[in-house]
Amino acid sequence: MMDWLINAIYYVVPFVVVLGVLVFVHELGHFAAARMSGVKVDVFSVGFGKELWGRRDKQGTYWKISAVPLGGYCQFLGDEDASSTGDGKASELSEEDKKYAFQYQSPIKKLLIALAGPASNYLFAVLIFACVFFFLGKINFPPVVGEVFENSAAAKAGIIPNDRILTINGNKIDSFDDIRKEVDLTVGPEITVEILRDGKEIRLQFPLTELEVAGADGEVSKRPMLGVKSVNVIELDHEKLSLLQSLKEACLETWNITEATLRGVGQMITGKRSGEEIGGIIRIAEMSGDISKQSGFLDLIVFTALLSINLGLINLFPIPVLDGGHIVIYLAEIIVGREINTKIKDALFKVGFSLIIALMIFATWNDFVRLFHRWFA
Repeated sequence: MMDWLINAIYYVVPFVVVLGVLVFVHELGHFAAARMSGVKVDVFSVGFGKELWGRRDKQGTYWKISAVPLGGYCQFLGDEDASSTGDGKASELSEEDKKYAFQYQSPIKKLLIALAGPASNYLFAVLIFACVFFFLGKINFPPVVGEVFENSAAAKAGIIPNDRILTINGNKIDSFDDIRKEVDLTVGPEITVEILRDGKEIRLQFPLTELEVAGADGEVSKRPMLGVKSVNVIELDHEKLSLLQSLKEACLETWNITEATLRGVGQMITGKRSGEEIGGIIRIAEMSGDISKQSGFLDLIVFTALLSINLGLINLFPIPVLDGGHIVIYLAEIIVGREINTKIKDALFKVGFSLIIALMIFATWNDFVRLFHRWFA
C-alpha cells in the first residue's frame, strides 16, 4: 500500500503540476494577446470537466481550475463553446458587445491571438534555459549509458546501462555528444573504450558494428556505431555565462530542440523512422515520474522546458482545431481580403478534430504497448 502511494506521488503529482503549468502558460499567451487586442475573455480554464475552483476578476473573466488536467482553454465573448470555432453566439450579441467579440475582429488580430499561445510556450522554455545557464551554468548530457541496442557493438562487448564512458581511443569523453564524434573518427578494425562501472574502471577493445541511422537530410545509411542511448539525466559544467550569453545560448538550445523534433517528425511521415516513437499523455506521465523519482528537480525543470517547446511546436502544425490550423485560415483571409465561408471552416475543423482523435488513439496505444514491455516483458 505504501509503495503504491509513493509511486502515485512520484508519477501523478509531477505530471499534473508540469502539464498544468504548461497549459496555463499557453492559454495565458492567448489571454494576454486578446486583452491587448480589445477582445473580452469570458472564461480562462486550466483543465476540463468538473470545476474545482473558480473566481471572476474585475474585467469579467471567470478563472477556473477543472478536474481533468489534460488541457485548457480561453473562451472569448460570443463563443458557443471552448473551441472558438464557428459563429457560436456571436450573432446574438449587441452592436456594442460585437466590438469585444473575437468573431468580429480583423484577421490580423485573430492571427496574433492564435500565435500568442505557442509563442508563450517558446518564451517560457527560453526563460527556463536562460535562468539555468545564468544561475547554475550550462547543462550537459553526461556520457552515461541509458540503453544498449540489441546485437550492437556495445552489447557484444558487455557494456550495460549506467556504465559511464570515460575515454574512447584514449580521448577523454565529457558529454554524450563526444561519443558519436570519437566513434566517427575511429579508424582501424577496433575501438578502445574505457568505462566506469560501480567505481571500477574497465578497458574494452572490440570491433564496431554498422547500424542504420537517419541523417539530417532524412536519408538512411549504415555507419559504424556503438549502439547506446543516453540516460535521461543532465549535469552542470558550472561554466559562468553573462545574462546576454545565457539568453543567446537559451535561444540556440530551443532552436536545436525544435529542429531535431521537426526532423524526426519528417522522418516519421516519410516512413524512415518508426511511428512507435510517438507518445501521448501516459508517456508524459511516465517520463515526468521517472525523472522526479530517479533524477532531481533540475532535470524536471529542463524536462518542463522540453515539453513546453514541444507543446508550442505541435500547436503550430497546420491542422484545423490546433492553433496552426487557425493561423493558416487567418493568413488565407488576410491574403484574399475576406472571411472564408463558415461551412468550409466547419468542415475543416471536423477533419482536423478527427485527425487529432486518431493521433491520440495511436499515441495511447503506443503508450500501453511500451508500458506492457516495461513491466511484463
